[in-house]
Amino acid sequence: MLVELRRTNDVAWLSMAEAMLRGEGLDPIILDAASSVVDGSIGAVPRRLMIARPQAHMARTILEALDAIYG
Repeated sequence: MLVELRRTNDVAWLSMAEAMLRGEGLDPIILDAASSVVDGSIGAVPRRLMIARPQAHMARTILEALDAIYG
């Protein structure tokens, strides 16, 4: 089962988050990226950052650190 970590239109944050999670050995999944492209990348459809439930706690801890840095 997947857990949603964040919905965002901020592709820079999403890219950093995915890289940080993968760097820690986690397997994030980004949903709705194709829908965002279809709408012309105007941000009408936020992308969802998802993770497997067993990895969710560690992922949230990593994202808290990213948010502290990214602002």
